[in-house]
Order: sequence, then structure tokens, then C-alpha cells
Amino acid sequence: MNSAEIRKQFLDFFASKQHQIVPSAPLVVKDDPTLMFINSGMAPFKDYFLGNKPAPYKRIADTQKCLRVSGKHNDLEEVGYDTYHHTMFEMLGNWSFGDYFKKEALAWSWELLTEVYKLPKDRLYVSVFQGDESENLPMDEDAFNIWKSMIAEDRILMGSKKDNFWEMGDTGPCGPCSEIHVDLRTEEERAQVDGKTLVNNDHPQVVEIWNNVFMEFNRLADGSLVKLPAQHVDTGMGFERLCMAIQGKRSNYDTDVFQPLIQFIAKEAGVTYGENEKTDIAIRVMADHIRAIAFAISDGQLPSNNKAGYVIRRILRRAVRYAFTFLNFKKPFLYKLAAVLADQMETVFPELKQQLSFVQRVIEEEENAFLRTLENGLKRLDALEDKFKENNNTIDGKTAFELYDTFGFPLDLTALIARDKGLKVDEAGFSVEMEQQKNRSRNASASEQTDWVILQPDVVNEFIGYDVDTTESHIVRYRQVKTKNKSEYHIVLDKTPFYAESGGQVGDTGYLISATEQIEVLDTKKENDLILHITSKLPQNPEVAFKSQIDVERRNLIRKNHSATHLLHAALRKVLGEHVQQKGSLVSEKVLRFDFSHFAKIEEAQLREIEHIVNERVRQSIPLEEQRNTPIADAKAMGAMALFGEKYGEFVRVIAFDREHSVELCGGTHVYNTGEIGYFKIVSESSVAAGVRRIEALTAAAAEDYMQQQLNELNAVREVLGSQSNISGAVEKLQEENKALQKQLEAFELKQLTTLKDSLVQKTQQLDGVNFVAEQVNVSNADYLKKLAFDMRQAVDNLVLILAAEIEGKPQIAVMLSDNLVSDKKLNASQMVRELAKEIKGGGGGQPFYATAGGKETAGLQAIPAKALELVKSMINNG
Repeated sequence: MNSAEIRKQFLDFFASKQHQIVPSAPLVVKDDPTLMFINSGMAPFKDYFLGNKPAPYKRIADTQKCLRVSGKHNDLEEVGYDTYHHTMFEMLGNWSFGDYFKKEALAWSWELLTEVYKLPKDRLYVSVFQGDESENLPMDEDAFNIWKSMIAEDRILMGSKKDNFWEMGDTGPCGPCSEIHVDLRTEEERAQVDGKTLVNNDHPQVVEIWNNVFMEFNRLADGSLVKLPAQHVDTGMGFERLCMAIQGKRSNYDTDVFQPLIQFIAKEAGVTYGENEKTDIAIRVMADHIRAIAFAISDGQLPSNNKAGYVIRRILRRAVRYAFTFLNFKKPFLYKLAAVLADQMETVFPELKQQLSFVQRVIEEEENAFLRTLENGLKRLDALEDKFKENNNTIDGKTAFELYDTFGFPLDLTALIARDKGLKVDEAGFSVEMEQQKNRSRNASASEQTDWVILQPDVVNEFIGYDVDTTESHIVRYRQVKTKNKSEYHIVLDKTPFYAESGGQVGDTGYLISATEQIEVLDTKKENDLILHITSKLPQNPEVAFKSQIDVERRNLIRKNHSATHLLHAALRKVLGEHVQQKGSLVSEKVLRFDFSHFAKIEEAQLREIEHIVNERVRQSIPLEEQRNTPIADAKAMGAMALFGEKYGEFVRVIAFDREHSVELCGGTHVYNTGEIGYFKIVSESSVAAGVRRIEALTAAAAEDYMQQQLNELNAVREVLGSQSNISGAVEKLQEENKALQKQLEAFELKQLTTLKDSLVQKTQQLDGVNFVAEQVNVSNADYLKKLAFDMRQAVDNLVLILAAEIEGKPQIAVMLSDNLVSDKKLNASQMVRELAKEIKGGGGGQPFYATAGGKETAGLQAIPAKALELVKSMINNG
């Protein structure tokens, strides 16, 4: 049975049990500050478990893309070494929201595994929660008795709180769980060791494949447990492990989930998978990591230097590292794997195939960038080699950490390179630096929040801000959050006109006004589906009625910028082509920023055309067409553009400004007709990532102010130039005059340089057969200092030349040696310049015959000639 059939049978089975089959949510998480990526099958359904919103169906099943790279779930540096851990994986799951419970969940899991998939019953073990006295939690006798009716009692194992009590996090829904494990060892191995002793002991062939979690409790911030008002079922089955079990393999990587990727890599690398452990690990790393990289990018997360983007960049660089080190891929290669993966997953996750060219372009550019970084890291090691040899042939921990943090060199790669150079690494020092960074990160992000104080437990918050700017509201719940000694409050209202930051649009500000006080709302954000009004203080009486009032003037500016992004998107597609897709946006009261897929700089003429099209739509005062609660199929039939990486429900909101030009799925606020925008002006166009361009623009009064500022500057230039009719001609004339003067100056300086060289030749001293010159000189730039050194090398044989100069306020030193002094007398310019640089509190390096240094202490230049003389005498005598 192939993997596609295994996945289909799971979904078909639960469809027959009256479950609604839903698509996978995007891998990248929006509106949840606790997660960067979906890390479990239940994550998209957190709101239902938390009671923030009602579940649309009592029973749901799906296959969910998940990503785990850190924390308790996984360690990225281990992926590829074992057979069953992954970064991106699929989680098959079925859920009950207040419907069925333990009896049905356990019976169906057993039926599917043994009757549909036909896994041998004597290879399966189950576990139940044994209870925990410290939590006053009894043994899960219900689960035990249910299992006892289906499986021999000696195959039912008692599990501790660590293994059999599942928690969403430090707080939130939780409960006992019952796992199913499979023993995939050979008959001989099973005869020697009882499988039950290997359960939950990290044996590669005795693995957990399914977990049934019974949500019965809610964990509060003080650590206590309270019963949930309704009981839920949350199950998860690792798809890759299931395929291993059903296909009779001893590794997830041996299944048809990974083999197409593995065989492609092996063929391109010219190796055979399974023959060499080092190349096998590298191939597994690449096959695993491309899945996380490609799906994250297709779901809207570009590699970057912070947060979720940094995670993807780190995964990508790890894959490149292994390809570079163990498979000798010196040019970009990973991007080719995306095509193999897209073909493989087209029927279940079509979004990758739909964006393949974009995803490949991003990956290839990232690979190129990191290969350059690897090269720079190797150069850094080479430059410091002498320092390491002086340090007992040891790469110090600080440098090892710098290579990791700046150049992406993990400790094992640095150690590998060190061995080749006859060096070792201070691993303890590296660990100290790593721990210090982790502490800095923890301290920067540390926050503490209280449990929700719930005033109206059965009320769901409602946004009514499309229609009103103010309304009467009541507080449903609130909590306090402390971060870095700063305290704020999160307030949830029963109904609110405040728009929560989402889809690139910033959150509203305004006031909550009662009969006795006025509370300023500093921002509005979303946490899952809760709308959080952020304030610096709590109302004196949270239970009274409030007038919720947004800052209308600010909202109107935001609406103009948001509607302008829709017009801009349509204009971009018209001018540049249908390949343009939105990749991000920022809509505030001050500016609009729009990121989109495009692979080249936009020409000035194209920008003018785009701007003209948008302003034409503005002048036409096109009325807004808004359709709420539209079935998503109907919306797509209308031509509405959905954004990759966004999660859409069955019913959506459609925004159109003339259906021929602009129809999009959007939850933001908009003008009632395009004329309200007033005027649209592009102020910049740039690149933000591989294959992604960015336009920043202004609208309304801000655009008018910008144009007035430009006009004022133009008029000021006119006055300076004294030219009213032909400014560009006057500027060109000035430029030509400047070029002529520059050439004259360069000619003068080169003449002066020749004079200086002749003067230095006259100052040559004889030191034991060596022609020695050490002088502080006056040159205008570093290029002239270099030219002077090379001119002296041509003019004087057996030369040791040391030049010191102050250039643009900073001290510089250059050391030049004749080739024969390097080869015969073993003099080294790099060593010499580093010693001399101590006088100017600096450092440097270069080649054995020519090296330079910079520093901080200009006054130290005066001491260079004398110190150079002593240094050269010492070297010659010792030589």
C-alpha cells in the first residue's frame, strides 16, 4: 500500500464515521503569539478547545502539515541521524468537540489499525495514564477497561504523567492520553527482548504511532487543574511512522514518502544510498529539510534573520551545509528538490505546485547567499589560524560561537575543519557562549500573564466595526500581562468596533468610556480568534457598560491605504503579469507597504504606469462591493484572489472595486468608494528577498504633503542653479565641470605620489642586506597608500616597507615585502602588520608579501617608524 493510499484510507475511514474532512491549515501561524508554526494536528483547533469560538462541526478529521524544530519536541541537529524524527511532518488526526469520547476514539483507532491497515495485533502495545498523586489525578480506568475488551491485558502498559498526560502548554486544556505503539523488529529480535520493555525508550523500531488525548481539564496559571465544561477528543498519528509500519520498513526514510527525494539526491551526488553512513545522513537531512523549507515558503514564510524566518533559514542552511560537506555540492542544489516534492504532493498539498517557480527562486538565492557565507567563514578561520596556533592549537569558544552565529557553522563543522588544520575546539567555551545567548533571548521574550478573569463565560466576542465606529460594550474577560517590568491589560468585549491587527492592517486605537472614567485602547490584536483590546490600566469597575469608540480619523487614513493596496495589486498584475502575488503588506495610518512576487527591478516607466492606473481608479470613484459570509467556492468563482498562507473558512468576505479590476478575499476595513483615497503616490520600490519586491506608497494628505515637499526642494534647486527652464541641463553642466576638476585633482595627486615615492627611495636604509623604509606619509585615500607601496616595490629590491597614514581621520598601516624576503628570510607581512597595529589599537592581515591594518588611535602612528625598525632588526637577527 503506497503512502497516498494510506492517507486516503485514513480520511475515508473517518468520513464514514461522520467526520467532516477539512484541509490542512497553513504551516505558518497567524494571530497566535504562542506559536510560529503549526506544531501539532490540534493547533488549528485551539480556539474550539479554549472555548473562544464554537466548533463548526462536532467531528473533524484531516492531515495537517506540522513543523517541529526546537523545544521539548525535537532538536534540529538530531534530524537525519535517527530514522523517525523530522522537521516537517504530516499529522493524521480525528477530533470530537463535546461529542464522542474515549469509547469511540479507542475502538475506532483499533479498528482502523488492525482491520483496515491490518497491522498484526501481536505487534501493538497500548498505554494508559497511571495517575499522579501530586496532581490528585486517578488512574484512567475507563481507558484501561476499554482496551481490555480489545487487547490482551499484558499489552496494556501504565504510563506516567510525562508520557501519558498531554498538555497544550504551561496553561490551557489538557488531559490523560492513551498511546498506541508498534514493534517493527524482526522475529529474532522480538524473541530475545520483550517489546513492552522498549516502549517509550527511543528504540527506532518500537515507536509510538497514534496518541488519543482526552481533554478533560484546564491548567490555570497557578498550576491547578479545573474540569472543562465539555469533554473533547484530540488524536494524532504520525503519517510517516504509519507508512513505515504498514510498508514493513525499518526507517521512515525507506518509505515512498522520502524515497523519491532520496534517490534523486543520491543520483545527482553520484553515490548509492545505504552504503556510507555519512553520506546517508546528509541525504536524509536534505530530504527531510526540503519539505519544511518548501512548504513554509509556499505558505508565506520567507527565510530571514528573525523569528519564523530565521527558523526556515536555519533549516535551509543546515541542509546546504550537509550537501556541501558530505556530498560535494558546491553550487545550489536544494531548489531542484522542490520540483520532486511538488509532483509528489500535488494531490494533497497543491499549493506548492502552484507556486513552484517562486519557491525554487527563493531557495536558490538563499543557497547562493549561504555558500558565499560558508566561503567567508572558511576565510575567517584561515585568517585566524596563526592566533589559534598561539593559543595551544585551539579555536577559542568565542570564535567558535561567532562562526556558528554569524556564518552558520555548527560546532561539528568547525571541529571537522579544525581537525584538518591540526587544531581543536574549546567546546566548553562554545557552550558558555551559547548559554549566554539563550539567556539573552529568554530575558528579552520573558513575559508573565495571569489567568483570564471571565465575567461572561458563554459570550463570544463579535467584531462589528465594518458598520459602526462606536457601540455599547461589556467586558467578557480580561487578564494582566507583564513583560520586562511593563504591565498591560488584555480586555475582550462582547462586541467591538475595534479592528484587531490582521492581514497587514494595524490594529485600531481609541477609548473605552464609562460614566466615571475613560480608558485608552493603545492597540488591538488577535490571539487566535479573541480580539484583545490592549490598555495600560484596568477599569475601576469592569462589569459596567462601556462606550467603545475607535479613533475615527486614524481609521479613515488606514482605510484609504488599505483600499489603495487592492488597487495597487490589480495594477501590478496588469503591468507586470499574472505571476504577481501578494507576499505581505503593512497598512497603517501613515503609509502602505506592499510585498509581491516578481523577479526583476521595476523600470521607472512601469512604475509611472502602475501609479497612473491606480490614480485613474481613484478618480473614477468606484464604489465598494462587499459580500460577507460568501461560500468560498462562490468567491473563487467570482475570481477573488486568495493569499497563499492564509487560512480561510467555508465562508469568506469578498471586497471588490470593479469586478473587472480588483476582487479579493479580505477581512480588513475599506473606503466606500475609491474617490476617498484622494491621491496615490509611490515613494519607493526595492527588493526585500529573493523573488520578492516591495513598493511603499502614500495616499490622501500624506501623498499631497510628499509632493509638496518634492516641489519645494525642486524650487530650492532652481534658485541655487539660477535656472528656471532647464534644471537638468544645468545639473549636467555642473557634473561635467566636477568630473573635469576631479581629473585635474587626480592628476595632481598622482604627480605628488610620484614625488613622495622618489623621496622615500632616497630614505632607504640598509639593514643586513635588506632595504628598509618606514615612514609616516600623507595620502588622501587607501588606494593611493596601496599604489605607493606597490610603486616602491617596483623601484627598490630586497624591500621592507612600512607606511603609516591618517586617512579620513583614521589610522592605517601598510607593510610591503619583496618576494625573496618572504621566501628566503621567511618574513611575513601579515604577522608584522598585526604587531605594529597594537600601536593604533587595531588589527589587520593580508598576504605574506602585502598586508594592511586599521585602528582607533591616530596618535599611535608617530611611533610606527621606530617600532618598525626594531621589529625588522629583531626578525632579521632571529632569522
